[in-house]
Amino acid sequence: MDKRLLDILVCPVTKGPLIFDANRNELISRAARLAYPIRDDIPIMLEEEARELSDEEMERLGR
Repeated sequence: MDKRLLDILVCPVTKGPLIFDANRNELISRAARLAYPIRDDIPIMLEEEARELSDEEMERLGR
């Protein structure tokens, strides 16, 4: 994930910052508890395409 792109993108739900999870190839919004997929190097920034983060994942991210 290009650092410049990550600096520009925000969560479409909360308008807050995103974290790149290289292991799962997702952009994480802690505030919304959502993970947005990246497909073919394109972030899919649609709420209906995001998956909800579990409590365990939130703990791992440090809430």
